[in-house]
Amino acid sequence: MQTQFAGNHKSSFLAKVTAATRPIQKLWTSLFGGIAWPYIELAIRLWIARLYGSFGIMQMLHWETTLAVATQENPIPFFAPHSAAFLSTIIYIVCAALLSIGFMTRYAALPLLLLSLITQLRYTPFDTQLFWIALAGWFTIYGAGPVSVDNLLRRGLNDSAVPLIPGIIDFSKLLRRYGTPLYISFFRVWLGIALLTAAFSRSSGAEFKHLEQWLPLDVAMRVPLAGAWVGGVLLLTGLATRYIAALLLFCLFAYSMVDPRVTDSIYLLMFLAILGVYGGGLVSLEGLLVRLRDRRFPLTKRHGLDGLQGLPRVVIVGAGFGGIRCARDLRGVSVAVTLIDRTNYHLFQPLLYQVATAGLSPSDIATPARQMFRNSPSIRLLLGTVTGVDTRRQTVSTQNGDIPYDYLVLATGATHSYFGKNEWARFAPGIKRIEDALEIRRRILTAFERAEAVSLEQDRKGLLTFLIVGGGPTGVELAGAIAELARFGLEKDFRAFDPAQARVILVQAGPRLLPSFPEGLAQIARRSLEQLGVEIHLGSRVDHIDETGVAVDGTRIEASTVLWAAGVAASPAAAWLNSPADKAGRLIVGDDLRVPGLANVFAIGDTAASKAWKGEITPGLAPAAKQGGAYVAKQIRAMVESRRPVPAFRYRHLGSLATIGRKAAVADFGFFKLSGAPAWWLWGIVHVAFMLGVRNRLVTLTNWLWAYLKFGGSIRLITGGT
Repeated sequence: MQTQFAGNHKSSFLAKVTAATRPIQKLWTSLFGGIAWPYIELAIRLWIARLYGSFGIMQMLHWETTLAVATQENPIPFFAPHSAAFLSTIIYIVCAALLSIGFMTRYAALPLLLLSLITQLRYTPFDTQLFWIALAGWFTIYGAGPVSVDNLLRRGLNDSAVPLIPGIIDFSKLLRRYGTPLYISFFRVWLGIALLTAAFSRSSGAEFKHLEQWLPLDVAMRVPLAGAWVGGVLLLTGLATRYIAALLLFCLFAYSMVDPRVTDSIYLLMFLAILGVYGGGLVSLEGLLVRLRDRRFPLTKRHGLDGLQGLPRVVIVGAGFGGIRCARDLRGVSVAVTLIDRTNYHLFQPLLYQVATAGLSPSDIATPARQMFRNSPSIRLLLGTVTGVDTRRQTVSTQNGDIPYDYLVLATGATHSYFGKNEWARFAPGIKRIEDALEIRRRILTAFERAEAVSLEQDRKGLLTFLIVGGGPTGVELAGAIAELARFGLEKDFRAFDPAQARVILVQAGPRLLPSFPEGLAQIARRSLEQLGVEIHLGSRVDHIDETGVAVDGTRIEASTVLWAAGVAASPAAAWLNSPADKAGRLIVGDDLRVPGLANVFAIGDTAASKAWKGEITPGLAPAAKQGGAYVAKQIRAMVESRRPVPAFRYRHLGSLATIGRKAAVADFGFFKLSGAPAWWLWGIVHVAFMLGVRNRLVTLTNWLWAYLKFGGSIRLITGGT
């Protein structure tokens, strides 16, 4: 009986150890294998490509010397010296270029590996070249990482009709899957032997000159003696390889600050980084222990919705900046997340006006939501419209049924506000959705087409008058973009009239433009717009809007295209909860972004009225929504994991930006302000950086560059409408 108790106690202890080690391993793999590794691999690949590329360029620039050396040390013994020198130069330059962009990486790394092997084995051996061989061999086996052309094209080519390519890609997958663990094991042992040999040589005074051709002893000698002994033993056995490699990497980097000679060991640092990510490989003590652990305590995997049963349920309404950020930050938390939105994509709203003015395509600024969470099994996406919330039953009502929640995050954004004149909406569309932007684009381009067809000049004037209501950032950007489109983008497209005759009017009820910006920047924005030919009416009130024009302060302006950028109103979230709201309809929330009286309901972004900006209401900007989403994710994590409550939310203002045309912008960062071309460049960099997805960034940059050089966008399709 006592023996059975001891056995059960031992089994319970091992089970606890197993339960503790799996999350640590998962966290390490997530941080270094998922987040850091793509950039580590890219840095290593670019460094190796630069190295070999410089070899080729030096040989080409000093061709006579290259030929003289080739006669003594033929880089390719199977060829005549001159042919070998020419071929090696081509290999260095071409393969280095392919390696740098990650295209045909394995087939670019293999010739470089062979050239280094020939030099090391036939001529003068040296340590650094051994690491070149090791790293070139790594890319020959592993290929390129996520940030590469190979990775972008792999899936499409694997399912293509191109002869031989699918078979080659399948072989590459097998080589990476089975070859990488073996390669890691081999070079881990090789590095461990080198460290132990160097440590023994320094302790005993013995020399191992005959091993210098095979082991990087000179570099290993520079590792501190204690680190060489301990690291060598653990690397040789393959125990805790990731952590030992990371510790050695850190110590060696720190030691290089003291001993400048160690800075020459950068290739050892690269290989330690690879071991830190991938561990000891197939043949290692830690691999054996992991296999025994998994056999003794198998991890039961549950797929799909079954795998989310029993977890706390988090429902996020809205896939805007705040909702997406909150969902992303909850990926590592033991919760089941349901993200509900009316569309199946995340929209980068700050660039909607460029879609409306034919500068960008909708797909350039929208990212499919499911694509973002493809590798996040704890996050479920639902396409639907929320119609209400029952806080007593803790359910969210949609047209597809009720969704239960334990924690609710409302990130429903805002819509247009016509200040009680909702009948104006059909004549003056706002711009909050892709559908709005496409409708505005249709109206703008149709106005020019109709102006070409009419014969009376009076009719043409009304068609070529574009009036924007609202002088905030959206109104300023719309007015500048329309003016530029008319003067620079369409100047050669029409015959009956000059598009530069178009009249762009910006009406602002307040005393100046951009009320959220400093007075000086607002004046600069006004002058920039006036230089583009925009008419600005300040302190003017819109009395009436119909299908043919607008009444401003009692004066009738005939305009076939009227756009609304004057005000926004929050979603009906406050009505769903029957909770207090401000004048704009935003839910009044506490310092922790909770809805008062509802401990498990949060509101963020344009849905919330939070005095988290030095006592003022947080602005309706993308950074504010993202910061709110990240904060609520921390709050939910603290509640789920029974941690201490997170301190009150404080909004950190990152600045305000607005662009005016192709050369000017204004930027307010509080402590410093910019305008003109520098602000325009900064505006472009910031907007591209905040976009989601590499494809969206690249396509947007390409379209912008083309439009900038060609004076105008090329996406001038009239679609939809009647």
